[in-house]
Amino acid sequence: MTAPALPPTPDLPAHAVDTAAGHLRNVLDIAIEHGPSQRSLVVYDTRTGLARALVEAYRRNLPHTDFLDFDSVDPAEVLARFRQLAPKDLVVLVQSTNFRLEAFRIRVELFKLGLKVVEHVHLSRMPGIQGEHYIDALAYDPHYFRNIGRGLKGCIDAAPGARVCGGGEELVFASRLEPAKLNIGDYSDMNNVGGQFPIGEVFTEALDLEAVNGRAQIHVFGDTSYLSNRPSLPVTIVVERGRVVATENATPEFQQVLDIIRADEGEVWVRELGFGMNRAFTRERRVDDIGTYERMCGIHLSLGAKHGVYTKPGFKRKDARYHIDVFVVTDAVYLGEERVYADGAWTV
Repeated sequence: MTAPALPPTPDLPAHAVDTAAGHLRNVLDIAIEHGPSQRSLVVYDTRTGLARALVEAYRRNLPHTDFLDFDSVDPAEVLARFRQLAPKDLVVLVQSTNFRLEAFRIRVELFKLGLKVVEHVHLSRMPGIQGEHYIDALAYDPHYFRNIGRGLKGCIDAAPGARVCGGGEELVFASRLEPAKLNIGDYSDMNNVGGQFPIGEVFTEALDLEAVNGRAQIHVFGDTSYLSNRPSLPVTIVVERGRVVATENATPEFQQVLDIIRADEGEVWVRELGFGMNRAFTRERRVDDIGTYERMCGIHLSLGAKHGVYTKPGFKRKDARYHIDVFVVTDAVYLGEERVYADGAWTV
């Protein structure tokens, strides 16, 4: 199998591998609940230093596991090895880019087989010190993630609305919110076990999307290359009836994102209200992969009509194409009258 050309990346320092091994031990034992009676398979590549570090960390934690180098085998063999596993067995995917197996959507199909999945993806987007930030984000503290996550969900589900305040601006959700969804490493009430790591998020959106009004400063946004783009000055968005109607200090890259959404969807909706919980990522401590940075401890929104979790009248899946994550300068978050975010941390 031919791998995409990637520039060579150096190995991460030994202490980073040690840290990864410790964090992944907790992920496997506590979050995934992978026991000695269950088989496992690690499918990996060695194209980047971060991938190699994670593979070594898994070798230390799963000494009796089969390891399969994705770049050295035929796709049919990978699929055959998946199907040799039994429900509740574990598959780990360590991907410098994103493994492609024709029309086989790997994580979805693995879940259909009843398998547990831990997926590391787009590692090539996080070179150098970002690899160490990524490893730090794998730390799994069940007390923090589960207690704070459930606390946020309880507040979200009960709140008559929400306010996000930061940089002198305020965005108001004058509507009850959709039942919150959790990504906190507790799969006891879920059909599937695992997903993309690192984790740490609670998300919702307004029941009435047109009840979202106000202004918000965006300090990072996902650009057209799925990378974290940080403008020198935050971009201010002006939201009326759930739509972005104006901007201030917009960079050409941010304007390009808005133009693409408007060209295909007609207008720019604000949908997801995301409560990121991962303390390894902050406004200053970032990684380039936007799907990983989405766990940043703070508030993010999505721009565009696409949100597959919550269905809304008038939004057709075939027409909703974009879900662009943007990260809000956040000083305070209120659910109803309760302040749940202060000094860069959740307070529930």
